[in-house]
This record gives sequence, C-alpha cells and structure tokens, in this order.
Amino acid sequence: MLDTRRREFMTLLGGAAVAWPLTARAQQTERLRRIGVLQGLAANDQEWQARLAAFRQALAELGWVEGRNITIEFRHADGHPERLPALAAELVRAQLDVIVINAAQPIDALRAATTTIPIVMASVGDALGAGYVASLAHPGGNVTGLTLFATEQSGKRLELVKEMSPNVVRVTVIWNGNASGHRLQMKELEPAAAKLGLVLQSIPIQRSDEIDEAFEAAKQTSAQAIVTMDDPMIQLRRARIVELAMKQRIILMGEFRAMPVAGALMSYGPNQTDMWHRSASYVDKLLKGAKPSDLPVQQPTKFEFVINLKTAKSLGLDVPASVLARADEVIE
Repeated sequence: MLDTRRREFMTLLGGAAVAWPLTARAQQTERLRRIGVLQGLAANDQEWQARLAAFRQALAELGWVEGRNITIEFRHADGHPERLPALAAELVRAQLDVIVINAAQPIDALRAATTTIPIVMASVGDALGAGYVASLAHPGGNVTGLTLFATEQSGKRLELVKEMSPNVVRVTVIWNGNASGHRLQMKELEPAAAKLGLVLQSIPIQRSDEIDEAFEAAKQTSAQAIVTMDDPMIQLRRARIVELAMKQRIILMGEFRAMPVAGALMSYGPNQTDMWHRSASYVDKLLKGAKPSDLPVQQPTKFEFVINLKTAKSLGLDVPASVLARADEVIE
C-alpha cells in the first residue's frame, strides 16, 4: 500500500517537474510586442520626458515592460513638422503592433501612411471635428484614444486674460496654420472674443522660425496680450516665445503647463501627463486583441490652470484673489 502511494506521488511530482520548465519556457518565448511613438517634440525636451515617464509607468502597471515583453520605437520630429511624413513611413515599415501619437500634424502624417496599424491618440485636439474618428463612441477605422476637445477651452483662456487685466482689448493669437485642431479653435475664439469685447488678431505660422515675425506683427497692432495654441512646433520655441513676450511686456497665455514653466504668465488646459498615462490603457487593450474601431474615444478628466507669479511681478500685475484662488499650480 505504501509502495503504491509512493509511486503515485512520484508520478505527480514527475508531471509537475515537466510542467514547470514548459511554463517557464512559454514565458520566455512570449512574442515581443512592438510599440511605435511618433512625437513632434525633441527627444530631450523636459515636458516630453515627463509625459513619456507617465506612459512607461502606466504600461508597467499593466504588465508591459520594455526588454521583457515590449519594445518601443521612437521617432522625433524635433519641432520640424515637415519631417513627420518620412518618420511616419519609417514606423509603418517597421511592422509595429500599435503606434502612439499626439497633435494634429503627427496623426495626419500617420493616417496618410497606414489605414491598418492601430493608432492611439495620446492627446489630439478635436478628433471628431477634424474627422479622425467617425464618433466618440464608435470611432471606426484604425484610430482611437484621447481627444483634447481644445475648442471648448479656447474661450476660457480669453476670459482668464480679461480677468487678469480688465483693460486688455487687443489680443493676438499665434497658432500653427497647418494644424486642423488650431483652425477649429480659431472658429471658437472669434465669438468668445466678441462676447468679451476683445479684438483678435490671428497670426498663423507655418514653421517655428516664424515666431519672431509673428511677435513683430503683434507689436505693430499694439497687442496687449498674446495667446498661443500649443503644439510640438510652438512648444519647441517656448523659451523664445516667453523671451519676446517679456521684451514687449505683454501677457502671454499658453495652452499647457509647459508655457508658464518656461516663464509665460498663465496656461489653462488638459493635463498632458495624465493623458499620456491614460493612453497606455488603449495600448494594453490593443495588444490583447481589441480593435481600435471598438474602443470609444475619451476626453480629458484633469484640467490645470497654472500661474507664474514671478512673471506677474515682472509685468507689474497684481493677480486678483479670485483668479489666484482657482489656480491648480502657482509658480513663484
């Protein structure tokens, strides 16, 4: 009886000994998934590094770790949108499982290069208005992810400028003339400006080296404030934009936190780091077999109003208590 039990135990043990190495071998041979990232900013841009860190952290939380079961291919346009089509083509040729992007021009380039590889928007203006998706609930095609719906926030930026300095009448808007989302924002800004009694000067630029010309044009019309629509091309030159605004001693309102960190007076818009963190969940679902056409597009859940008090002091502005109380971050 004891011998029979011993034989049964040894048989079970032997089966387990065989199963364990097979399981380990299966884990070791798991297919390495390939993720692409098409980014308009430079690889060493501090704001981009913060967003990338959030993206990587979220992927790790979902079980996707570089070198173990995923690899990430990066392409950076360094603020030169004319490079995007070639970079998008490179990523498509690399036969990736999914590609993550942000901003209008990167997605335009990638959509022209592929209709099959899933594309995740980490943060793109009005994805519906620009025609990137058929609807938020049922995007269709190969594009899904997160949309900024920036057009709904444009009027809020003008309101904050007016609250900060009630005497402001002439506002210049500097934006990327090639970005579909920026064109949609301009349509939203015009009625908002009229309601506030503001006169808008629209200055679309095609390249980042046109920033100086844009500020000279704003100076010629005696602009009292400048509002930027921030995208990779604009953000690449944010230090120069701040320098020119301070030289003219006028209010500078940005869209994202990177602007006041660089020295602009204010920014109001979605939290980009949070959106990149959330975009990892789309990558996770797609790598597990979901179709982009079945994944609803989401909107921002975190917004941030940032004020740079050091800049306010330099401009001789007293920040109203009502404005300061609403700030999510105050840079001193």
